[in-house]
Amino acid sequence: MTPLRQRMLHELERRNYSPSTIRGYLGAVSQFAKHFHCSPEQLGPEHLRRYQRYLLQEKKLAPSTVEMRISALRFLYKRTLKRRDLAFDDLIFPKVLHKLPTVLSQEVVRLIDSAPNRLYRILLMLLYATGARRAEAARIKVEDIDSQRIVIHIRQGQGRERSRCAAVAEAARGVAQLVAM
Repeated sequence: MTPLRQRMLHELERRNYSPSTIRGYLGAVSQFAKHFHCSPEQLGPEHLRRYQRYLLQEKKLAPSTVEMRISALRFLYKRTLKRRDLAFDDLIFPKVLHKLPTVLSQEVVRLIDSAPNRLYRILLMLLYATGARRAEAARIKVEDIDSQRIVIHIRQGQGRERSRCAAVAEAARGVAQLVAM
């Protein structure tokens, strides 16, 4: 492990970043260095702009992936290297297109209907209706369900944040019935 990588790892751990974020950031910086065949310490703002353009135009990565890599490089230069000569205002995040959700497709309906029992069917409905991730849904407890307001509290969601999801009435009723059993 290079001294720079070790310094960045210590900075990330000191700030209590999640293991997956640490892996992603270290990998992003490593790919940046490989792209230019030299240490990031020797690279400047023009290299960052060219690399961002390369990721978007040539590699055709998703905007969210490019955003994560740019965040990793910002962390490296601001926090690890403490470079003040770089202005990150011109290193913008790519625009992310937000798609409207589609109505339940026949495939999703078949998936939910093919659940082996009622519990799995309600869990699949809950995941689909709230957009919760698998790990988030696994941490849902009885006290997290507000059946009066049809809201589910997600604890330690993405970024270890608390959030609320509006549940579809049918999924909320199903969960409430399971809880009542």
